[in-house]
Amino acid sequence: MPPARGHGSPHLSSSSGVMSFNLSSFMPGLTADGIAVLLAATLLGGLVRGFTGFGFAMVFMPLASMILGPVAALGLIWFIDLPFALPIAARSAKTAEWREILPLLLTATLALPAGIWLLIWLDRETMRWVLALLVLSAVGLMASGWRYHGRPTIPLSLGVGALSGLFNGMASIGGMPLAVFWLGAQRNDRHKTRANMQAFFGVSTLISGTVLWWKGILTGGALMMAVPLFAIYGVGLWAGTHGFRLASEQTFRRGAYLVIFLSALISLPLWDAVIGR
Repeated sequence: MPPARGHGSPHLSSSSGVMSFNLSSFMPGLTADGIAVLLAATLLGGLVRGFTGFGFAMVFMPLASMILGPVAALGLIWFIDLPFALPIAARSAKTAEWREILPLLLTATLALPAGIWLLIWLDRETMRWVLALLVLSAVGLMASGWRYHGRPTIPLSLGVGALSGLFNGMASIGGMPLAVFWLGAQRNDRHKTRANMQAFFGVSTLISGTVLWWKGILTGGALMMAVPLFAIYGVGLWAGTHGFRLASEQTFRRGAYLVIFLSALISLPLWDAVIGR
Protein backbone atom coordinates (compact mmCIF):
# COMPACT_ATOMS: atom_id res chain seq x y z
CA MET A 1 0.00 0.00 0.00
CA PRO A 2 1.39 3.41 -0.97
CA PRO A 3 1.02 5.06 2.48
CA ALA A 4 2.97 2.24 4.13
CA ARG A 5 5.79 2.49 1.61
CA GLY A 6 5.89 6.23 1.95
CA HIS A 7 6.05 6.00 5.74
CA GLY A 8 8.78 3.31 5.72
CA SER A 9 11.16 5.02 3.32
CA PRO A 10 11.97 8.04 5.52
CA HIS A 11 12.58 5.68 8.45
CA LEU A 12 15.16 3.74 6.42
CA SER A 13 16.79 6.95 5.25
CA SER A 14 16.93 8.23 8.82
CA SER A 15 18.65 5.06 10.07
CA SER A 16 21.18 5.26 7.26
CA GLY A 17 21.79 8.90 8.06
CA VAL A 18 22.38 8.16 11.75
CA MET A 19 24.92 5.47 10.88
CA SER A 20 26.70 7.81 8.47
CA PHE A 21 26.69 10.57 11.08
CA ASN A 22 28.11 8.29 13.76
CA LEU A 23 31.00 7.17 11.56
CA SER A 24 31.61 10.68 10.30
CA SER A 25 31.89 11.94 13.86
CA PHE A 26 34.86 9.60 14.35
CA MET A 27 36.31 10.36 10.92
CA PRO A 28 35.78 14.08 10.30
CA GLY A 29 36.60 15.34 6.85
CA LEU A 30 36.21 11.98 5.12
CA THR A 31 33.61 11.30 2.46
CA ALA A 32 31.31 8.29 2.61
CA ASP A 33 33.47 6.62 -0.07
CA GLY A 34 36.60 7.25 1.97
CA ILE A 35 35.03 5.75 5.08
CA ALA A 36 33.90 2.72 3.07
CA VAL A 37 37.45 2.17 1.79
CA LEU A 38 38.83 2.25 5.34
CA LEU A 39 36.19 -0.22 6.55
CA ALA A 40 36.88 -2.63 3.68
CA ALA A 41 40.66 -2.32 4.08
CA THR A 42 40.38 -3.05 7.80
CA LEU A 43 38.17 -6.12 7.33
CA LEU A 44 40.21 -7.62 4.50
CA GLY A 45 43.49 -6.84 6.23
CA GLY A 46 42.28 -8.51 9.42
CA LEU A 47 41.23 -11.57 7.45
CA VAL A 48 44.66 -11.87 5.84
CA ARG A 49 46.47 -11.25 9.16
CA GLY A 50 44.35 -13.81 10.99
CA PHE A 51 45.15 -16.51 8.48
CA THR A 52 48.78 -15.88 7.57
CA GLY A 53 50.08 -14.15 10.73
CA PHE A 54 51.04 -11.09 8.71
CA GLY A 55 49.70 -8.96 5.86
CA PHE A 56 47.35 -6.52 7.61
CA ALA A 57 49.53 -3.55 6.72
CA MET A 58 50.12 -4.87 3.20
CA VAL A 59 46.38 -4.64 2.59
CA PHE A 60 45.51 -1.65 4.77
CA MET A 61 48.36 0.78 4.16
CA PRO A 62 48.11 1.16 0.36
CA LEU A 63 44.34 1.76 0.57
CA ALA A 64 44.43 3.96 3.68
CA SER A 65 47.30 6.02 2.24
CA MET A 66 45.13 6.67 -0.78
CA ILE A 67 42.50 8.23 1.51
CA LEU A 68 44.53 9.78 4.35
CA GLY A 69 48.10 10.00 3.11
CA PRO A 70 50.92 7.68 4.29
CA VAL A 71 51.80 9.54 7.51
CA ALA A 72 48.25 9.65 8.89
CA ALA A 73 47.63 6.06 7.76
CA LEU A 74 50.70 4.89 9.71
CA GLY A 75 49.40 6.44 12.93
CA LEU A 76 45.96 4.94 12.36
CA ILE A 77 47.16 1.40 11.72
CA TRP A 78 49.26 1.44 14.89
CA PHE A 79 46.21 2.21 17.02
CA ILE A 80 44.05 -0.37 15.24
CA ASP A 81 46.55 -3.18 15.67
CA LEU A 82 47.75 -2.45 19.21
CA PRO A 83 44.96 -4.09 21.29
CA PHE A 84 45.15 -7.22 19.13
CA ALA A 85 48.90 -7.53 18.54
CA LEU A 86 49.83 -7.63 22.23
CA PRO A 87 47.51 -10.48 23.38
CA ILE A 88 48.34 -12.50 20.25
CA ALA A 89 52.06 -12.00 20.90
CA ALA A 90 51.65 -13.07 24.53
CA ARG A 91 50.01 -16.33 23.44
CA SER A 92 52.73 -16.96 20.84
CA ALA A 93 55.67 -16.14 23.11
CA LYS A 94 55.90 -19.64 24.59
CA THR A 95 56.34 -21.40 21.23
CA ALA A 96 58.36 -18.69 19.47
CA GLU A 97 62.09 -19.18 18.90
CA TRP A 98 63.55 -16.15 20.66
CA ARG A 99 67.10 -16.97 19.58
CA GLU A 100 65.98 -16.11 16.05
CA ILE A 101 63.70 -13.23 17.01
CA LEU A 102 66.05 -11.16 19.20
CA PRO A 103 68.73 -10.44 16.55
CA LEU A 104 65.98 -9.37 14.17
CA LEU A 105 64.44 -7.10 16.79
CA LEU A 106 67.79 -5.47 17.51
CA THR A 107 68.49 -4.29 13.97
CA ALA A 108 64.81 -3.61 13.27
CA THR A 109 64.79 -1.17 16.18
CA LEU A 110 67.96 0.55 14.93
CA ALA A 111 66.58 0.88 11.38
CA LEU A 112 63.10 2.04 12.40
CA PRO A 113 63.93 5.80 12.70
CA ALA A 114 65.42 5.77 9.18
CA GLY A 115 62.16 4.42 7.79
CA ILE A 116 60.12 7.06 9.62
CA TRP A 117 62.47 9.77 8.33
CA LEU A 118 61.89 8.59 4.75
CA LEU A 119 58.13 8.56 5.35
CA ILE A 120 58.18 12.19 6.50
CA TRP A 121 60.76 13.40 3.97
CA LEU A 122 59.19 11.94 0.81
CA ASP A 123 56.15 13.74 -0.59
CA ARG A 124 52.76 12.05 -0.37
CA GLU A 125 52.50 10.85 -3.97
CA THR A 126 56.06 9.52 -4.10
CA MET A 127 55.50 7.64 -0.87
CA ARG A 128 52.32 6.11 -2.27
CA TRP A 129 54.28 4.87 -5.29
CA VAL A 130 57.03 3.44 -3.09
CA LEU A 131 54.53 1.70 -0.82
CA ALA A 132 52.46 0.18 -3.62
CA LEU A 133 55.52 -1.03 -5.55
CA LEU A 134 57.10 -2.53 -2.44
CA VAL A 135 53.92 -4.47 -1.66
CA LEU A 136 53.51 -5.62 -5.28
CA SER A 137 57.13 -6.80 -5.37
CA ALA A 138 56.79 -8.64 -2.07
CA VAL A 139 53.55 -10.41 -2.92
CA GLY A 140 54.99 -11.38 -6.31
CA LEU A 141 58.03 -12.89 -4.59
CA MET A 142 55.94 -14.78 -2.05
CA ALA A 143 53.45 -16.02 -4.63
CA SER A 144 56.29 -17.25 -6.88
CA GLY A 145 57.17 -19.83 -4.26
CA TRP A 146 60.76 -18.63 -3.79
CA ARG A 147 62.05 -19.12 -0.27
CA TYR A 148 65.32 -18.88 1.56
CA HIS A 149 66.26 -22.50 2.20
CA GLY A 150 68.86 -22.59 4.91
CA ARG A 151 69.42 -22.15 8.60
CA PRO A 152 69.28 -18.52 9.70
CA THR A 153 72.77 -17.10 10.30
CA ILE A 154 73.44 -14.10 12.53
CA PRO A 155 74.51 -11.75 9.68
CA LEU A 156 71.48 -12.72 7.62
CA SER A 157 69.12 -12.31 10.57
CA LEU A 158 70.58 -8.88 11.31
CA GLY A 159 70.12 -7.84 7.67
CA VAL A 160 66.53 -9.06 7.49
CA GLY A 161 65.79 -7.32 10.78
CA ALA A 162 67.20 -4.03 9.48
CA LEU A 163 65.10 -4.30 6.33
CA SER A 164 62.03 -5.08 8.44
CA GLY A 165 62.64 -2.04 10.66
CA LEU A 166 63.11 0.21 7.62
CA PHE A 167 59.87 -0.99 6.05
CA ASN A 168 58.07 -0.79 9.38
CA GLY A 169 59.03 2.84 9.80
CA MET A 170 58.05 3.71 6.24
CA ALA A 171 54.67 2.01 6.18
CA SER A 172 54.23 -0.60 8.93
CA ILE A 173 55.03 -3.35 6.42
CA GLY A 174 57.94 -4.87 8.33
CA GLY A 175 56.37 -8.31 8.02
CA MET A 176 57.25 -8.58 4.32
CA PRO A 177 60.96 -9.50 4.63
CA LEU A 178 60.19 -11.65 7.68
CA ALA A 179 57.61 -13.66 5.76
CA VAL A 180 60.02 -14.43 2.92
CA PHE A 181 62.83 -15.22 5.37
CA TRP A 182 61.00 -17.38 7.90
CA LEU A 183 58.71 -19.30 5.55
CA GLY A 184 61.75 -20.94 3.97
CA ALA A 185 64.24 -20.87 6.84
CA GLN A 186 61.89 -22.88 9.03
CA ARG A 187 61.20 -25.45 6.33
CA ASN A 188 57.68 -24.15 5.81
CA ASP A 189 56.55 -24.96 9.37
CA ARG A 190 53.60 -22.60 9.27
CA HIS A 191 52.87 -22.87 13.01
CA LYS A 192 56.40 -21.89 13.97
CA THR A 193 56.41 -19.10 11.39
CA ARG A 194 53.18 -17.67 12.79
CA ALA A 195 54.43 -17.86 16.38
CA ASN A 196 57.70 -16.11 15.56
CA MET A 197 56.01 -13.39 13.54
CA GLN A 198 53.31 -12.75 16.14
CA ALA A 199 55.87 -12.50 18.94
CA PHE A 200 58.06 -10.21 16.85
CA PHE A 201 55.11 -7.95 15.99
CA GLY A 202 54.06 -7.65 19.61
CA VAL A 203 57.44 -6.38 20.78
CA SER A 204 58.06 -4.23 17.70
CA THR A 205 54.63 -2.61 18.10
CA LEU A 206 55.63 -1.27 21.51
CA ILE A 207 58.98 -0.08 20.20
CA SER A 208 57.56 1.59 17.11
CA GLY A 209 54.80 3.22 19.16
CA THR A 210 57.41 4.98 21.28
CA VAL A 211 59.17 6.38 18.22
CA LEU A 212 55.93 7.32 16.43
CA TRP A 213 54.70 9.17 19.52
CA TRP A 214 58.00 11.02 19.76
CA LYS A 215 57.67 12.06 16.10
CA GLY A 216 54.10 13.28 16.62
CA ILE A 217 52.52 10.68 14.33
CA LEU A 218 50.34 9.10 17.03
CA THR A 219 47.63 11.70 17.54
CA GLY A 220 44.28 11.94 19.26
CA GLY A 221 42.62 12.20 15.85
CA ALA A 222 44.17 8.89 14.77
CA LEU A 223 42.98 7.22 17.96
CA MET A 224 39.46 8.55 17.46
CA MET A 225 39.42 7.31 13.87
CA ALA A 226 40.55 3.85 15.02
CA VAL A 227 37.68 3.40 17.50
CA PRO A 228 35.00 2.23 15.01
CA LEU A 229 37.56 0.09 13.18
CA PHE A 230 38.51 -2.07 16.18
CA ALA A 231 35.44 -4.31 15.86
CA ILE A 232 35.83 -4.61 12.07
CA TYR A 233 39.44 -5.68 12.46
CA GLY A 234 38.50 -8.15 15.21
CA VAL A 235 35.92 -9.82 12.98
CA GLY A 236 38.48 -10.18 10.19
CA LEU A 237 41.08 -11.62 12.57
CA TRP A 238 38.58 -14.11 13.99
CA ALA A 239 37.47 -15.27 10.54
CA GLY A 240 41.04 -15.57 9.29
CA THR A 241 42.21 -17.48 12.36
CA HIS A 242 39.38 -20.00 12.04
CA GLY A 243 40.07 -20.32 8.33
CA PHE A 244 43.70 -21.13 9.16
CA ARG A 245 42.55 -23.96 11.43
CA LEU A 246 39.82 -25.42 9.27
CA ALA A 247 40.37 -24.74 5.59
CA SER A 248 42.92 -25.58 2.92
CA GLU A 249 46.14 -23.63 3.50
CA GLN A 250 46.85 -23.38 -0.22
CA THR A 251 43.42 -21.93 -1.00
CA PHE A 252 43.58 -19.32 1.75
CA ARG A 253 47.18 -18.40 0.94
CA ARG A 254 46.29 -17.77 -2.68
CA GLY A 255 43.30 -15.71 -1.59
CA ALA A 256 45.49 -13.67 0.78
CA TYR A 257 48.01 -12.97 -1.97
CA LEU A 258 45.23 -11.89 -4.31
CA VAL A 259 43.75 -9.48 -1.75
CA ILE A 260 47.18 -7.94 -1.07
CA PHE A 261 47.92 -7.66 -4.80
CA LEU A 262 44.62 -5.97 -5.60
CA SER A 263 44.95 -3.55 -2.66
CA ALA A 264 48.35 -2.38 -3.87
CA LEU A 265 47.23 -2.24 -7.50
CA ILE A 266 44.15 -0.15 -6.74
CA SER A 267 46.19 2.28 -4.65
CA LEU A 268 48.65 3.18 -7.43
CA PRO A 269 48.60 6.96 -8.06
CA LEU A 270 48.34 6.38 -11.81
CA TRP A 271 44.60 5.72 -11.36
CA ASP A 272 43.95 9.10 -9.71
CA ALA A 273 43.34 10.97 -12.94
CA VAL A 274 41.29 8.13 -14.41
CA ILE A 275 38.74 7.95 -11.60
CA GLY A 276 39.02 11.56 -10.45
CA ARG A 277 40.56 10.68 -7.10
